[in-house]
Amino acid sequence: MSAVASGSVFDAGSETGQALLARLRGFAGQTRKLIAVAGPPASGKSVISAALRDLLQQDGITVEVVPMDGFHLDNALLDARGLRARKGAPETFDAAGFIALIHRLKTEAEVVYPLFDRARDLSIAGAGVIAPDCDMVIIEGNYLLFDEQPWSELAGLWDLAIWLDTPVETVRQRCIRRWLTHGHDPEAAQQRAEGNDLANARRIIAARLPADLTLSDP
Repeated sequence: MSAVASGSVFDAGSETGQALLARLRGFAGQTRKLIAVAGPPASGKSVISAALRDLLQQDGITVEVVPMDGFHLDNALLDARGLRARKGAPETFDAAGFIALIHRLKTEAEVVYPLFDRARDLSIAGAGVIAPDCDMVIIEGNYLLFDEQPWSELAGLWDLAIWLDTPVETVRQRCIRRWLTHGHDPEAAQQRAEGNDLANARRIIAARLPADLTLSDP
């Protein structure tokens, strides 16, 4: 299925929401299904994932959201590698560990995974768990449809892949607001957004793989 929908939240009464529900209902009774929500930084991945989770739960489907951010490398390791200023770039994640998690979600009943504490800027091991009765898992992250090794190995593991098509200027504005809320002054927030976030966004967009469903910001 390929479609483009305006807006950033699923609605059970919308054409997109109904079409997606019809497709996912077809998975009922099968093995656990994995849904990828991919896009550049500040494209609304967590908002979309939460809205999709709510939509599926209203339909009686047991579903959880797993963010990719739990696989950020620790700041001490980034400092040792000279990558602290590039935090959020592909090479600043434990890609192999994340790919292993996705394989485990496909094959194992209960799966424990790390979560990222944004306030403390660090990952917490064993902070999340997928229970054996979980029918579907929504995975959200920047590099789920990224055509660079080893990330490209993920493409064949998704049962449904959603891409959030967000203009670069929108990404810039949202990233600046994000850094402002984290205590940066306006100049520092702009530098963080333009010096790192936008570089990552352009890299993601330039090397993105096809998705089953595309949601476009108005």
